[in-house]
Amino acid sequence: MVAHVPESHRMKVTGPTGPSASQSSRPTKAVGGFSVPGAASAAPAGAPAAASSVSGVAGMTALMALQGVEDATERRRRAVRRGSGLLDRLDELKMALLAGEAGEGALERLGRSLKEERPDDADPGLKALLDQIDLRAQVELAKADLRRNVA
Repeated sequence: MVAHVPESHRMKVTGPTGPSASQSSRPTKAVGGFSVPGAASAAPAGAPAAASSVSGVAGMTALMALQGVEDATERRRRAVRRGSGLLDRLDELKMALLAGEAGEGALERLGRSLKEERPDDADPGLKALLDQIDLRAQVELAKADLRRNVA
């Protein structure tokens, strides 16, 4: 069923100027290539430019916020990668000691990994875990120094 729309409420779309009322008694204001029926003629002419500059600033702010999130994510990723690397070096040392070797190469790699910059992470759980891994690596290096000094 089609509802009957009075002639005064019908609109016709006419290309890039937008909808136009079939009745010409309403004033129209063209804004940015579109006609807006019944718009007040007191709108400032610089309004479209001001709106675009505000949206440009908002877009830049959003981009900077996104980069901040990526930085935090990247710091966390590097911290996890460093912790995993230290655990791998500790594992190498364990395997060398179990095989009856001195594990000098593993100790050297462990010392280098421990000296790498440790990214700060806001997650207290990850920070505590990395502290424990660092401590264990320092203990193993100290034990190796003691073995060298005794021999």
